[in-house]
Amino acid sequence: MRRAVLLTAVLTCVIMLAYSQGYKGQGRAAGLVTDESGKPLEGVAVKLYSVKGQSGFETKTNAKGEWRALYIRGGAWNIDLEKDGYMPRKLAVNLKEYDRNPAIEVSLERIEGLVILEALKENVDVGNRLFAEQRYEEAAKVFEDIVTGDENAYMFHKNLGNCYFQLQDYERAERHYLRVLEKEPANAEIMLLIGNTYSNRDDQAKALEWYGKIELDKLTDATALFNIANSFFSRSSFEEALTYSRRGLEVQPDSTDLLHLTGLIQLSLDRKPGAIEAFERYLKLDPDSPRAGQVRNFLEVLKK
Repeated sequence: MRRAVLLTAVLTCVIMLAYSQGYKGQGRAAGLVTDESGKPLEGVAVKLYSVKGQSGFETKTNAKGEWRALYIRGGAWNIDLEKDGYMPRKLAVNLKEYDRNPAIEVSLERIEGLVILEALKENVDVGNRLFAEQRYEEAAKVFEDIVTGDENAYMFHKNLGNCYFQLQDYERAERHYLRVLEKEPANAEIMLLIGNTYSNRDDQAKALEWYGKIELDKLTDATALFNIANSFFSRSSFEEALTYSRRGLEVQPDSTDLLHLTGLIQLSLDRKPGAIEAFERYLKLDPDSPRAGQVRNFLEVLKK
């Protein structure tokens, strides 16, 4: 009996260890955190949580504002960045395990007139945890209490908007994003999020109107740039589509989605050299997928 109890205890420990390190893999990620002026921020807490692995870990930025994460699995990750005196940021990213991930560059805004008390910070942590666990209605309630309890906590309307976005209540999400924009009319991230609400409502014209408000160099999310380029492409606005796809490739040169789209755009503009270059770069990265066969057919026709 004692042996059975001991064996059960050992197995339980093994299972718990495996669960606690579910984020482990062969990938790596890195990032840079700066303030609004571009100055590197040291000591920023970077909390990484693997959605698929249901576990994560924390690291901090060095004197150059840089952080690294080694031996991680691929898939969806939630990343929280926190530093006293700055508005916290929450990111949702997809990381590759066997390909290079582009550096994740983020700027934190200094908080003016708001001191995040420990009690408030605890509530924010609870809301972020519920969001990471995909318990969006519960997370929304937490953030609703935060923004209702302190008018200076306007920045958490973004978190609240993100909850409603995940619940596919895009109109309510937009209303909360706009509350942030009232205080920060030049906030590029919020403009992007509002554009996304219209994109998901199949109102591409309005989505592109919001995307167009953002300075091109402020867009550093390759997925967002692909979506914007694809929206222009679907409306046959090829020059605009090319502008955003090229910017996307500056951010993530090895994005096969962006390379494929860029090739199609160049093809639509009848710019054969540009299409050939994009498609050839694509094949170097993805030679075996079903889409690669289509790309080879394009190249065969273009080179005749």
